[in-house]
Amino acid sequence: MSAISLSPLDLCAAALLVLILAVLTARARLGVGRQLIISSMRMTIQLLLIGLVLRALFAHVQISWVALMATVMLLVAGREVVARQHRRFRGLWAFGVGTTSMFISSFTVTILTLAVIVRPDPWFTPQYAIPLLGMLLGNTMNGISLSVDRLTQSAWQQRSVIEQRLILGQSRQEAMADICRDSMRTALTPIINAMAASGIVTLPGMMTGQILAGSPPAEAVKYQILIMFMISSGVGFGSMGAIWLASRRLFDQRDRLRLERLQAPKR
Repeated sequence: MSAISLSPLDLCAAALLVLILAVLTARARLGVGRQLIISSMRMTIQLLLIGLVLRALFAHVQISWVALMATVMLLVAGREVVARQHRRFRGLWAFGVGTTSMFISSFTVTILTLAVIVRPDPWFTPQYAIPLLGMLLGNTMNGISLSVDRLTQSAWQQRSVIEQRLILGQSRQEAMADICRDSMRTALTPIINAMAASGIVTLPGMMTGQILAGSPPAEAVKYQILIMFMISSGVGFGSMGAIWLASRRLFDQRDRLRLERLQAPKR
């Protein structure tokens, strides 16, 4: 069975629901109505543009174009990590912590999956490489954003406790151990919940998309299991790296707490 095509009118009907939601949030004075509309418009434009880009990539399979697309995706994800933090680092560190962690974790997991598990020919085939990297980057971005935000917020709120531990002779790692563990749990909780509920409470996005496109359910299930394993490992490794980099940045070479390296929260 082939997929049912959607017309622009069908998409407008779905957009109307979002518009109604925005109006209701505005009447309730939640302060998110404008953001909801802007995000919806931004999402629509971005997806339409990426559809054109992917069509060109699929027609011209070259590793240089795939690498360029992956780099753009990484840089945009790194910017989004910074945008969602309440207390971000000053300077390039705000962008570098998340971007470096996502690059190491997401690209490593994606390349390993393409070269060892999926094995398309060539291994960088855009049809497989771009969607897999996109799903991994999106979820890793969320995990890193949550973990770093929790780390910096907790360090600011518990600065007196951290300094007392340092005075008592504890190392930087010991003084930050509880905060780092809480930050890691914060990053992993969404993906743990998603894996625990998959198949019973929810049908994950990739599996649903493949089924709607006409793929056999059994094949869609196998790909979804692969994706969930990829996402959990990418989020875990990326968050570990981000927490390690961020916690080091909060201290100087003599293990003194340096919270002036964080910006004040935006009002």
